Amino acid sequence: MSTREFRVGDAMSAADANHVNPKEFVVSLASSVRHAELGDLVTLLNRQQAAKVDVVVLGSSLRAREGLLELSGVAPVIDERGVTLADGAYLPTAVADAQLATKLKIPVGYLKWLREQQRTDLYDANVNGLLHGHDDPRLRVDGQDRSFLLRLFTTGEVGEAGVLRAFLSDRYGIIDNLDVLTAVLDGIKAADAEVVVRSADLSESSMHCKVYSPKVSALAPTFLRNYRNPFAHPELEAERRRVAGDLDRGRRMAARDGQGYRSGREPVVFAGFRFSNSEVGHHAVTLKPELVVKICGNGLTIPLLAYTKRHLGDRLDIGAVDTWSHDTYRKRLAVITAETRDKVTEWLSPEFLTAQVGELERHAGTPVGQPDKAIEALAGKLGFSEDERAGILSHFIAAGQLTAAGIANAVTSFSQTIPDPDRADALDDLALRAMTLV
Repeated sequence: MSTREFRVGDAMSAADANHVNPKEFVVSLASSVRHAELGDLVTLLNRQQAAKVDVVVLGSSLRAREGLLELSGVAPVIDERGVTLADGAYLPTAVADAQLATKLKIPVGYLKWLREQQRTDLYDANVNGLLHGHDDPRLRVDGQDRSFLLRLFTTGEVGEAGVLRAFLSDRYGIIDNLDVLTAVLDGIKAADAEVVVRSADLSESSMHCKVYSPKVSALAPTFLRNYRNPFAHPELEAERRRVAGDLDRGRRMAARDGQGYRSGREPVVFAGFRFSNSEVGHHAVTLKPELVVKICGNGLTIPLLAYTKRHLGDRLDIGAVDTWSHDTYRKRLAVITAETRDKVTEWLSPEFLTAQVGELERHAGTPVGQPDKAIEALAGKLGFSEDERAGILSHFIAAGQLTAAGIANAVTSFSQTIPDPDRADALDDLALRAMTLV
């Protein structure tokens, strides 16, 4: 879908979405989506927007009970949706549990283990003891009544548990995914660039979108010499479709990948970029250029040229957080739009692409005589897990390209089969470095 077709629709109510149980729907909003189209992403972001509530609370307003975090004494949130009660129980995501542990100085692995072992009694005791202190004067440990920003999904139903998405500092500068998406697309429009949003990922911690310009391309004959699309292999294609999450999306992805290819062998690379954001404290807003391989949709990012904007803000007052009323929030989005315009003008130019492809071609032809040993060595240097090492080797063999370029392409094709969007993005950042280390 091109950006000219983009339109943000009205946010649907959480209770109406998909005609499912409100609790099940809210929990589903915190799950991952891979290889989504722009329209799918916008629909999900609108649903999330309708279920979001942000509040700043004192530690004394919080209590862990049976592995849930209960809020009490919090003023109702009043906005364009009406009145939403924030008081109630919330199930922390893995991200929120890790942040809660960090803020209270509980070892993250220990709290995760308690959750996995369903030892909610010990979970509650640790969290409550460090939030509120100990009542026994002989064991007195004073709780720190600090204030925290809680990012929540609510069901809108009294008595139904919601989701605690993030447990953050009261100085966290909120920039929502839907607003970042709109600001970036506005920047693309301001640059008068014709682009296609080729896919999007959304996890409980971040959003990633990949964009390319079909009109800005270059030949990379050395980088793609003897390269075969690894997804022509049925098992590897099945893995990629599996992480897409549903059959219809997998079919659309396969049809999209096949458009305009002649025998799947053109050595064409497109100019592109990707952008990401986190609403829950993991990352800043990031824009980074990438080179998109036509044959298989691999994306090789150039992280050294990335633009990053941190989520820093002023201290938030106790109560509901109304980001729409802050002039500073609108100014942050305006900066993102302006930076996108400037970066798109630079990164989606023939001159930039030619320079990057030239650098690519310089390293691409280095032969790889013992791929298993080469990839094992790279795994140690770049931190690939054993499963990642094995997966990259499978893609390298399937593509049949016994060069340094084959290593880079194997990393970026394997990343498309990983369920975790954040790890997939990290692997794409390592692809070009892997090629230069061969």
